[in-house]
Amino acid sequence: MTTETQKETLGFQTEVKQLLHLMIHSLYSNKEIFLRELVSNAADAADKLRFEAITRPELLEGGGDLRIRVQFDKDARTITIDDNGIGMSRDEAVAHLGTIAKSGTADFLKHLTGDQKKDSHLIGQFGVGFYSAFIVADQVDVYSRRAGLPAEEGVHWSSRGEGEFEVATIDKPERGTRIVLHLKEGEEGFADGWRLRGIVKKYSDHIGLPIELPKEHYGEDKGKPAQPEWETVNRASALWTRPRNQISDEEYQEFYKHVSHDADNPLAWSHNKVEGKLEYTSLLFVPPRAPFDLYHRDAAKGLKLYVQRVFIMDQADQFLPLYLRFIKGVVDSSDLSLNVSREILQSGPIIDSMKSALTKRSLDMLEKLAKDKPEDYAKFWKTFGQVLKEGPSEDYGNREKIAGLLRFASTHGADGEQNVALADYLGRLKEGQDKIYYLTGESHAQVKDSPHLEVFRKKGIEVLLLTDRIDEWLMSYLTEFDGKSFVDIARGDLDLGKLDSEEDKQAQEQAAKAKEGLVERIKTALGQDVSEVRVSHRLTDSPAILAIGAQDMGLQMRQILEASGQKVPESKPVFEFNPTHPLIEKLDAEQDDSRFGDLTRVLFDQAALAAGDSLKDPAGYVRRLNKLLLELSA
Repeated sequence: MTTETQKETLGFQTEVKQLLHLMIHSLYSNKEIFLRELVSNAADAADKLRFEAITRPELLEGGGDLRIRVQFDKDARTITIDDNGIGMSRDEAVAHLGTIAKSGTADFLKHLTGDQKKDSHLIGQFGVGFYSAFIVADQVDVYSRRAGLPAEEGVHWSSRGEGEFEVATIDKPERGTRIVLHLKEGEEGFADGWRLRGIVKKYSDHIGLPIELPKEHYGEDKGKPAQPEWETVNRASALWTRPRNQISDEEYQEFYKHVSHDADNPLAWSHNKVEGKLEYTSLLFVPPRAPFDLYHRDAAKGLKLYVQRVFIMDQADQFLPLYLRFIKGVVDSSDLSLNVSREILQSGPIIDSMKSALTKRSLDMLEKLAKDKPEDYAKFWKTFGQVLKEGPSEDYGNREKIAGLLRFASTHGADGEQNVALADYLGRLKEGQDKIYYLTGESHAQVKDSPHLEVFRKKGIEVLLLTDRIDEWLMSYLTEFDGKSFVDIARGDLDLGKLDSEEDKQAQEQAAKAKEGLVERIKTALGQDVSEVRVSHRLTDSPAILAIGAQDMGLQMRQILEASGQKVPESKPVFEFNPTHPLIEKLDAEQDDSRFGDLTRVLFDQAALAAGDSLKDPAGYVRRLNKLLLELSA
């Protein structure tokens, strides 16, 4: 029996106690995931040892053949997962098994839905995979020694998941970690060779080192493992190194779950081997769901980096631009040195070339998804669309390609659904139309009824409706697509070009000339609150609108900057009025200057509200409106 010294009892982090309570009370329906998570952790430990041994070969301690062993004892009702990877010191066992970083448990608990199937997907994704052992076990013992430490500095960690754990120093001649699960009553069915083999094949066949189980002999000793005889039950070769035609969809899907800690299948994947000037293999995946920290600036992101099949880095973010941070996968290079550091990865011709190629590969994968599986692409867009919209500002070279992947709501699409591609829009252009028209706003409800759309509805011209907070910023970088320039219909003096007939243009000129006197009176009434007053060509039903100066910042961007505390450059709107509207005709006929001023101010404030802006003087607006209502009722 192993002698234990320096034994002490410690308490779990508060959040871990909550997590263990959920595990122990069988919240999760898919119980077999415990083995997937523990085997995945063991594989990570082997990868870390390989990496550290590049510069410190003595860590291998004369044994470089890495493997994972899964053993069971039906009579004792135990399952043991044993690896000869990097192992843990006493301090690491206390730190890693007794607490979880902020990004783990707190967010995990926050995202629980109460739906067993959905909640089970979160295990592993939030770094809580080890604790899934308590789904099937009422006691977990961990025996570990970090590579490079003497045999007498092993550690025994033990817990029944009841708020505390014991830790003691032990002798452990071999490096690595052995986890013993003492199965709960009713869970002894997992202590079965066939069942464990099936789980390993289902979830871990792709892992690139042997997962061994004891051979079973049948007859009188049926079901009892013959001890020193071990057999490998997985392929034990890195999946990305195998030819594509030898890999099934199911294997790709399980490998994605391994690298992403997701329980759902990916929406798409791309497996590519590059040979020639550069040599590397990439396997990229499009996830079905967003990570909880997608918009956290400092969140871990990037691909798993291998060099000549040796694991180097878990989140190498140098190979894809930030707007593709949701892409998961592996890149294995033959051109980088084994002792590559994060600093070396920051720049250089090899990294730049790989980044460019992997970016194009990712965009091609999304194009193929959009073409072949539009329903899946719609799911992708709802989840990652706003992230992809960061692309045109970040990646000028691929701006056109990214634009083709964007989806928008439009006046010709389903109400509020962002399902219109720019190629669809171009396919519906009116004869003579050489522009792509769009309108930005706070919400679909606001923009779909905007007065700015009136002339476009009259002529049947499609307008894109952009309501995401990032949209105005996006359009400052996205100036054209397929040779057609974008035009904000709320900005500048609207010119429909060939879409206006000669009769339309003559009528506009005549109206402008006829209302010159009214323009001057309105300018005087509104004073410094507007930059210009003019007759509108946009309106058919509304009396007036506010247009944005051609070079001015739009309302959406102003609101974003103001919310972040930044100073916003001063700008004034253009007041446009509809010369044929009854209210404008009444305004033109008004001789009382005071009443004219009140009517003009009410129209100005209504136009601001219709544009989604807030009133500078809401009390003044209410006072003027009430005054006019009283006059009407008198």
